[in-house]
Amino acid sequence: MLIHEQPSFGKEANLSPHLGLVSLASILVSSLIFILKYYAYYKTQSIAFYSDAIESIVNIIISAIAWLAILISMRPADTNHPFGHNKAEYFSAAFEGSLIFIAALIIIKKAILGLSLQHESIKFNNGFIISSLAAILQGLWGGLLWQQAKKYNAIALKADALHMLSDVGTTIAVIVGVMVSYISSYYFLDPIIAIAIAANILWQGYKIIKNSVQGLMDHCVDDTTYQRIKEIISNNAAGAIEAHELKTRTAGSIIFIEFHLVVAAAMRVNTAHNICDTIEMALKKDFPTARVLIHIEPEEEAQCHSTSGS
Repeated sequence: MLIHEQPSFGKEANLSPHLGLVSLASILVSSLIFILKYYAYYKTQSIAFYSDAIESIVNIIISAIAWLAILISMRPADTNHPFGHNKAEYFSAAFEGSLIFIAALIIIKKAILGLSLQHESIKFNNGFIISSLAAILQGLWGGLLWQQAKKYNAIALKADALHMLSDVGTTIAVIVGVMVSYISSYYFLDPIIAIAIAANILWQGYKIIKNSVQGLMDHCVDDTTYQRIKEIISNNAAGAIEAHELKTRTAGSIIFIEFHLVVAAAMRVNTAHNICDTIEMALKKDFPTARVLIHIEPEEEAQCHSTSGS
């Protein structure tokens, strides 16, 4: 049985160096957002604003970890890491999720203290405007990060973007909630809002950790991607008898694709090789970072079905 594959050694990094600059800029933007939000807390003395600022500290750390993970992931494959360094992004995402849990506990502690005090503390001033500006900046930057993360399938950057975008909704809810608390004089709403924010943070942390664990466990691609891979193989396997035992897994931005291609026993090796090249080029057109492994088998191995498997 022949195996047609793309060598790993000597290949360039899979992620664009451009992502390193984007993730580095994200640290600076996250720092600016934290300064704005903490100033809003300082001016208003709102516990909910405090919780929003604490979450921004997590954003700074997440951005820094994402930057480091992307730098590691960009390293080309070597002798000790023949499949590359892309799984560093999953370790990054798992650590980010853990930090989010810690931030939530800090917020809950502050909120419980606020509930026990039960006195007027919120000050209505330009802190609300400052917090609004921080939300706008966060939304714009989060959208940019999400576009870049999707373009390059950068797992660490996706976690950063998702957390930042979800934080925009949190900030808007905080501004509205604290304003209602101030106008109605129901000041106990302020720490309750903070606890609600902490609950949302815990949920986001759980999702990030869950996704990172799936990646570390060599999770297969989603159903839509899987069906597209099957379609590409079927449309570009002219001359072969069938393809079966299709298997996929992901590692950061990389998709590993493996299947068996059945050809006539009398087919020349170079002809089978050309069919493999055609399929591989077609797959890489839709999935540029794909690593394709094709097992060539003689016709007696035919299973009378195409591109089946898991």
